[in-house]
Amino acid sequence: MASSTVSSASHQPGSGPSPAALPTAPGGSAPANRPGRDARLDNAKFILIALVVVGHAVEPLRDYGPASALYYWIYFFHMPAFIMISGYLSRSFDASSRRVEKLVVSLAVPYLVFWTIHQLIYGVERGGLPESLSVLKPTWTLWFLVALFMWRLSVPVWQRLRWPVAIAVLISVFASTTDLGGGTLALGRVLSFLPFFVLGLSLRREHFAHLDRLWVRVMSVGVLVATAVLAVPISDRLSRDWLFWRDSLTDRDIDPIMPSMGIRLLFMALALAMTIAVLALTPKREMWFTSLGAYTLYVYLGHSVALILLKASPWYEVVGGPAGLAATFALSLGLTLFLCTPWARACLQWAVEPRLRWLLRDDAPARAAGAKPVAEKA
Repeated sequence: MASSTVSSASHQPGSGPSPAALPTAPGGSAPANRPGRDARLDNAKFILIALVVVGHAVEPLRDYGPASALYYWIYFFHMPAFIMISGYLSRSFDASSRRVEKLVVSLAVPYLVFWTIHQLIYGVERGGLPESLSVLKPTWTLWFLVALFMWRLSVPVWQRLRWPVAIAVLISVFASTTDLGGGTLALGRVLSFLPFFVLGLSLRREHFAHLDRLWVRVMSVGVLVATAVLAVPISDRLSRDWLFWRDSLTDRDIDPIMPSMGIRLLFMALALAMTIAVLALTPKREMWFTSLGAYTLYVYLGHSVALILLKASPWYEVVGGPAGLAATFALSLGLTLFLCTPWARACLQWAVEPRLRWLLRDDAPARAAGAKPVAEKA
């Protein structure tokens, strides 16, 4: 499931911030080509962002059985996997003023830009804007930017706790038993997906070495095949609400609520197993798409606009059946690759990697003034 002016210089523990796959700095070369990058993570980020686009694109085709099964299979794990990687790449966030400033520029500003774009498109489609608009209610895919913003601000707290993952699981499960504001600030998803972010924070480089064991890879193939088979009956019998991790469990047709909490824990375990399987089977070496893993925020934000427009077009009225699924799948992969191209990034850079020099003061004089008394004292 998941950027910008914030640097993404390295994937090593303690590296600079990287919201779920931050692109390279404006005008720079793909960071995957620089020393210290982890090719496995860059490869995984590209694979996952491609699955995000495919999942969103095939959603209107769910009446076709194979499309529905594919949709469920992707949604079992794609955002938990993205979020876990985001947590791992957020380990160095210390809530300093400079880090927070970069976080605002790289997440909050693109959020506002794309929230406005989404609302304008919806307004044209509906023939006018709704009577009530709240920027605190994310449109479609933008919940992830809000969630990542809040998760990263909380990093220093989780790094101080003795049992952060266990605490995050308890928060996630029990928070899902209450109404969390009807989508305001995506609090349902912020708390529901929290354990995956905290787990990523808790990982170390040596943990990834276990993925290279032969028995882990063999079991990983089995996990992905078994879950693909499992997706077929589940897509016919289980509500999609379980896949979105956003609504209260009290809304489900299960009473008492304890079984719902158990199902939530099973979905956590399923997502974790599939995340481990995907990472174990992801190539460790440089691939043709490795460098593209640095541009996932461009894909994440850009594809939302493209698919909103596509869903408003006659495309889904024309395509259907196996040919429609194949065409939509190919279109999704093409869109993913297109949004990684230099010319697409150049067109989107103003919104995805905004340069706000006109808004932010130059603090160089302030730093110089602050350093002067120290020099005089010395």
